[in-house]
Amino acid sequence: MALRKHRIEELLNITEKLNHIKDIDALLDLILYEARSFTSAEAGSIFLREGNFLKFSYVQNDALAKIDETNNKYIYSIFEIEINEHSLAGYVAKTGEPLLIPDVYQLKETSYQFNKHFDEIAHYRTKSVLTVPLITSQGTVIGVMQIINKKSKDGRLISFTKEDMRLVNFFANNASVAIERARMTREIILRMIKMTELRDPKETGNHVNRVGSYAIEIYDRWAKQKHIPEKDIRTYKDTLRIAAMLHDVGKVAVSDMILKKPGKLTPEEFRIIQAHPVYGARLFSDSVSDWDTLSAEVSLNHHEKWDGTGYPGHIKNIYTDPVQIGPGKKGEEIPISGRIVALADVYDALISRRVYKEPWDEEKVLAHIRSESSKHFDPDVVEAFFAIYDVIRAIRAKYSDEENP
Repeated sequence: MALRKHRIEELLNITEKLNHIKDIDALLDLILYEARSFTSAEAGSIFLREGNFLKFSYVQNDALAKIDETNNKYIYSIFEIEINEHSLAGYVAKTGEPLLIPDVYQLKETSYQFNKHFDEIAHYRTKSVLTVPLITSQGTVIGVMQIINKKSKDGRLISFTKEDMRLVNFFANNASVAIERARMTREIILRMIKMTELRDPKETGNHVNRVGSYAIEIYDRWAKQKHIPEKDIRTYKDTLRIAAMLHDVGKVAVSDMILKKPGKLTPEEFRIIQAHPVYGARLFSDSVSDWDTLSAEVSLNHHEKWDGTGYPGHIKNIYTDPVQIGPGKKGEEIPISGRIVALADVYDALISRRVYKEPWDEEKVLAHIRSESSKHFDPDVVEAFFAIYDVIRAIRAKYSDEENP
């Protein structure tokens, strides 16, 4: 009894941490990580509900991580499950009841069956599975969490217990409140982006989702190469994704005549465009959180270049009008957030179709990025980008501009 009370208190402490996470993807990452740590599970996934379907939203797998360092590409897999009694997740979402199964390959005489598709494409063997609903305080099922392959202290696969099921179900109910809040935050961010899109057709929801996702994955690899502690990486990624999504919000202060001009800009028009990072930084200058601070930093620095030829450069006072473009920041004078978003933004702009251009060939884009290493881009950031290029491709597919990617 005392042990169970201790575990509940531990879960409540974890739940308190969830309340400080702003980004929905960072939140799902932490929820899954903590649920797995708490139950000694090797893997897990989270599905979020959209209408009568469950969308595959997050996955973690320690076994795959040891084999494939780009296993984050599975996070961006695109598939959905209909909410009915034919699948494990669909059954739990429909009934609101958890399932505890010792071996999903040995299911007999049940309406639900295990889908082996992910195991087949990832060369993995799922055995024990604990599936719990994500239920809000109003009793609404907003998703499903699956915890997979519990391991003993000596590394053997063992079954989850009924005590695991009770505690994970308790944790999931508390986590659902944080998920609802984070989804609302993401929706507000995307509405801000839509305001920018009215001014600049390039700033679409898919574009900013791609740039935000590229940025955190590049940062993840870069930070691990720099031996930054995992806890610090998770915290930074939470704010980086949102800040990266808002990198061009300063364009709302630029005239439509310039943003939507089909031809080449005049030198004077380009000087006005060069001021948009400053306008963006002004929006977040009354900082009340780490998110404000990083958003201002990204906005101000994402057009700087490693060799010092970028803009807006060193500016004494961002509130001085008209904006005076200063000498470019160079090398590590540019914050890492700006160096990463610079690469993410340029890559997406070149490889995507725009109203004014066709997409570049992929090999041409990659050759350009290589050629700009140590010029436009930080060479360490370029190295991180190429190290996770499978993940970059998966992100492009998930947030494709095509209706049927």
